[in-house]
Amino acid sequence: MADKRVMISTEMGGDFTVRADIRGHQVAIDQPAGGGGKDEGPTPLEYYLFALGGCVATIGRVAAMQKKINLRGMKITVEGDYNPAGLLGKPSEDRIGFKTIQISAEIDADMTEAEKQAFLDMVCARCPLHDNTHYETHVTHHLLDSADCESCKA
Repeated sequence: MADKRVMISTEMGGDFTVRADIRGHQVAIDQPAGGGGKDEGPTPLEYYLFALGGCVATIGRVAAMQKKINLRGMKITVEGDYNPAGLLGKPSEDRIGFKTIQISAEIDADMTEAEKQAFLDMVCARCPLHDNTHYETHVTHHLLDSADCESCKA
């Protein structure tokens, strides 16, 4: 099957708020008021964990439909531990990102605990965000030439 590309464009003005229009959904990332933001949305780290939990739940629904499992619901809790020193520009021996991420799932379906665990293992193995978090993903970054920059022309 051919690769499918997902693209998101974000925009930030003179404060911490980052906005995007994603398929007609207006979303915002911000910092808490105590951290200099206006608290207009979750932080990037909170969105990351939300996206991971949402992906696990969504793949759970897809897998349940494929396997004809009556999945009444799932509750996914995602917790991540990180040292904020690096992102604040302070010296740190730790890496900047999450050092550990824990996913906990409650599965409401007529399955034994062993079957639920096997189902969760299979779901996590199929989840793209779990894969991106679990394995190394090559990430690149580059600066657009100012002549090509739409917001620079304004």
